[in-house]
Parts: sequence; structure tokens; C-alpha cells
Amino acid sequence: MSTAQPEDNPDRVSTERPAFDRRMLEVLVCPLTHAVLHYDAAAQELISKPARLAFPIRGGIPILIPSEARDLDVD
Repeated sequence: MSTAQPEDNPDRVSTERPAFDRRMLEVLVCPLTHAVLHYDAAAQELISKPARLAFPIRGGIPILIPSEARDLDVD
């Protein structure tokens, strides 16, 4: 009889989104304009207003690759 708890199971897949560390905003800048990035918690994106781009945050990691960014000028 096993007494392992669900949190002891290494095969368990977490449905929680890893948190973005807001302290990273102190050192991260837009790779194109070098402007300050703004954190959009609801969309899990870092916004560069001068570049009009939204960079995704995946698994708590900001993806600062311009080709991965969403254009804010497109509806």
C-alpha cells in the first residue's frame, strides 16, 4: 500500500502558471529600442510601447525575440 501524496509524484503535471519575477523588470529592456518594458500580468506579456510590441512570457520566462512578439498595431 502506497502512502505517496500527489505532491510527491514527480510525474504529476502542474496546471499552475509559473510566476514572472517582477524584479527582472529592473534589468530587462526592449531588445529593439532599449526602452523600459511594462508587465501585463493578465496577458502574461512584456510591453514595449516605443516598439509597439508585446513579448510573451512562457513558463515564467520572458521571450525577448522580436519574431515571437505580438504587434500591438494589429487588431
